[in-house]
Order: sequence, then structure tokens, then C-alpha cells
Amino acid sequence: MGVVCTAAGWSWAILLVTMFVSANLLSRYHRAARAARIEDVVEKSGARDAWQVIANGGVFTAAAMGSLFHPSPLWLAVGAGAIAASTADTWATEIGTLVAHPPRLITTGTPVAAGTSGAVTWVGSSAGLAGAILIAIITVFVGWGATAAWAAVVGGVAGSLVDSIAGATLQRQQWCERCGKATERLVHSCGTTTRPQGGLGWVDNDVVNALSSLTGAVIGLMWLW
Repeated sequence: MGVVCTAAGWSWAILLVTMFVSANLLSRYHRAARAARIEDVVEKSGARDAWQVIANGGVFTAAAMGSLFHPSPLWLAVGAGAIAASTADTWATEIGTLVAHPPRLITTGTPVAAGTSGAVTWVGSSAGLAGAILIAIITVFVGWGATAAWAAVVGGVAGSLVDSIAGATLQRQQWCERCGKATERLVHSCGTTTRPQGGLGWVDNDVVNALSSLTGAVIGLMWLW
């Protein structure tokens, strides 16, 4: 991804680095406390694997490749929306899971465990907006202009919202009979194989993150139009 984005121009590389470095720094903030709260719930924790990187940066990299072969303001709006959505979602997750009070499911308002897909808090949502605004500021700094900046803000917020809704409705949910807890894990932390409880079996967090990024890209394109 870095090679493709750098070939497309340093502005693309700077935005990519901004997203991944900020995500890495936030993941280190109170890491132990966050892990203790969400390790029973989330399917993946710790270092990001290749699928997570592709889910969060793949659409942006595709836009960079489009810009490399056929430069156009279209790719700037698409790229800004895509990377802002991934940044907003990551910031919302990393900060929101540290909030002391339990989050609420976006679709029903029901209090759920921290780390539950589709769960939101005002603090986490505010952090997501801040992430999108950061990307907007960087787009102005690298010379992409006001249209791309607004595409980042609108696309970032929309992508983060879609991530929460898809996480609450489409993402695979499991249930541990031994612990009596909902989880995303196929094998719970206690070692018990979990059973399906809801969502679609093939939709995991990586699919939801990719959908979020794609939504940001589409909204960014619509903003350009």
C-alpha cells in the first residue's frame, strides 16, 4: 500500500501514514485497560493483521492507483472519504472502548459490553468526528483543496455510522454457553467453541470495516458531484 500511494504522490502517502500512525498511537493508549475490557468480546486484538490493514486501507489504495494512472479530482474526493471513514471508525473504537459507562447498541439503545460491534458512546462518536476532521486538515495541508476536505468530513462521519449499523445488524455474533456471554470469537477466551447468535456467518469485523471505508469513498464522490 505504501509503495502504491507513494507512487501516486507524497500527498497520498502522507494521508495513509496519518491514518495508520494515529491508529497505532491510540491503540497504545491505556492498552492494558482496553484489553481487559474487550478481550472476551472482540475477535481480534493486539497487532493488526494483513486483512485488517486491507480492510482499512484497501479502498484508499485503489483510489491512489486510479489517480496514478488517470489523475482527476474524482480520486481525491474518493480517497479522502475512504481514509477519513477508516480513521473515524478507528478513533471512535479506540477511545470509545475506554469510556467507563457501558456503550449502547446503535439500533436499539440497549446497554451492551464494551467492544460489542455496533455499540456507541458520545465520547467515541466525538473521537470519530475528530479523526475525520484531522484527515480534512491534512488534505488541505497537502493541497487537495476544500472539496476533498469536506468529502473527508462527510465521508468520515457517514462511514463510521455505517460501520456501527452494519456491526449491529450484519456482523457475525456468537454466544459462549459456558460463560453466558455474547462475543465475536469462534472460540471464546475460556476455550469454549461458541455458537452462532446472529448476523451473517461470513461478515466479520474486517468486512464491516471495508464496508465503512467504501461508504466513505462513495459519499466523498457524491460530495464532489
